[in-house]
Amino acid sequence: MSAKAEDAGRFDGLKWSLVALLVAGGVGGNIYFSSESLLYRVIALLVLALVAGYIAYGTVKGEAFFELLKGARTEIRKVVWPSRQESTQTTLIVVAFVVVAALILWGLDTLLGWLASMVIG
Repeated sequence: MSAKAEDAGRFDGLKWSLVALLVAGGVGGNIYFSSESLLYRVIALLVLALVAGYIAYGTVKGEAFFELLKGARTEIRKVVWPSRQESTQTTLIVVAFVVVAALILWGLDTLLGWLASMVIG
């Protein structure tokens, strides 16, 4: 590991502990202040989440995670999404196959039920 990477990850354990304490404090505070207005509790949880996210971003794994999110967003932009007509046609084909499979299974069930009743009497 290089010296720069080693220095960057030196306090990661402490930072993740602080993030865990913030999350635990948010959960505990939400339970403790359950009689308070929901709006105030949501605002407090959002602030704690932002602070915890900022601290987590400062870690090596946090930076790697946000790089992964950036890469995923780039890949999503490259996707060629189907048109409305293609989506409709594909949906109709799937529905048709489901109906055909249901009819085949219904017929098979009826036939086997009839055969079983003939054997049993």
